Amino acid sequence: MTVTYREAVREAIREALTADDRVFLMGEDIGAYGGCFGVSTGLLEEFGPERVRDSPLSESAFVGAGIGAAAGGMRPIVEIM
Repeated sequence: MTVTYREAVREAIREALTADDRVFLMGEDIGAYGGCFGVSTGLLEEFGPERVRDSPLSESAFVGAGIGAAAGGMRPIVEIM
């Protein structure tokens, strides 16, 4: 069976989200749109908007938010196109 890189990354994110309630995904257009490369397709429907968060178009802002969340005990996955 051939697995694409995109599918492997999506499955790794899904496993992390399933294993730990502190894990969440954030980035530009990752929710309903599924990310610019489709990596997060279906994750919003599966985990909801609290765990799959669209962020504004400001990489420095959402990377900083991810760092702050990690410092506070969360486990953010920050996607940058």
